[in-house]
Amino acid sequence: MEPSVKNWVSLLALGVIWGSSFLAVSIAVQNVGPLTVAAGRISIGAVLLLIFLRVRATPLPKLRTPGSTTVWAAAFGFGVCAMAFPFFFLSWGQQHVASGFAGVTMATVPLLVLPLAHFLVQGERMNASKLVGVTAGFVGVAILIGPAAFNTTGGQLEPIARLACFAAAACYAFGAIIARSAPKVDPIAFATAATVLAAFIIVPVAILVEGLPFEMDRNSLIAIVFLGAIPTAAANLLLVAIIRSAGPSFMSLVNYQVPLWSVLFGTVFLGEVLPNQTFATLALILLGVGFSQKNAIRRLIAGQKARA
Repeated sequence: MEPSVKNWVSLLALGVIWGSSFLAVSIAVQNVGPLTVAAGRISIGAVLLLIFLRVRATPLPKLRTPGSTTVWAAAFGFGVCAMAFPFFFLSWGQQHVASGFAGVTMATVPLLVLPLAHFLVQGERMNASKLVGVTAGFVGVAILIGPAAFNTTGGQLEPIARLACFAAAACYAFGAIIARSAPKVDPIAFATAATVLAAFIIVPVAILVEGLPFEMDRNSLIAIVFLGAIPTAAANLLLVAIIRSAGPSFMSLVNYQVPLWSVLFGTVFLGEVLPNQTFATLALILLGVGFSQKNAIRRLIAGQKARA
């Protein structure tokens, strides 16, 4: 499976979208519990995707056809691993760790996906180029965020919060493998089914643990609506489409973009100072991505020249 120009554009768009989510989550959790933030964004995403399916006249995967159990089991696994668990882990973890730590942990996703895909996904073989490339990308992200990401906040829950951030990264890695291994159904229908199932899982838990959010300020509400519409609904459509057409290893490279965009959004909207190493880091990340996908890029360029 070779990534196309459309895949590369989608990967860039997904990086921008997910990069913005860290800013939105940090705003939302100032006034709302982390479970409620996760439940709210997933529920809004599910409703929007159901509406989108209705407009397209596309049905959800059938319930009583041969293979339907496998489809819905995969959708359940994807909903749990790509939404319900990591959204909560990150929302809660960001309250107790240094601001850049979550960005570093997200950069571990490609390192986790690479061996998983090697053993679990046909055609996703791990080789030296991919290993060097994803390692270079991770180093680039670590340099961008700097040692401050590992500074202790002194909080009692910080060690558990750090584990929660790593658990979120592991969930994303397994979610990518599940989406790629799922039966071939309409990707939009699959993403919608997964989001609906994730909402059914997390909404009752959020209500039971944190209660109904009767008091929510305007900023938190806007942040949750944004998280539901863009980094959940729109991102899920892109995510599933990329994984299905280009594979989980390629999709996981988006996690090198996310911290970069997060830093840029913080600079633009929060007035944070852009780190001096930003552009050097960008070059290292691009080098890592290019090295891990060098054969695909070479064939893509050759194909574009042939069509020209």
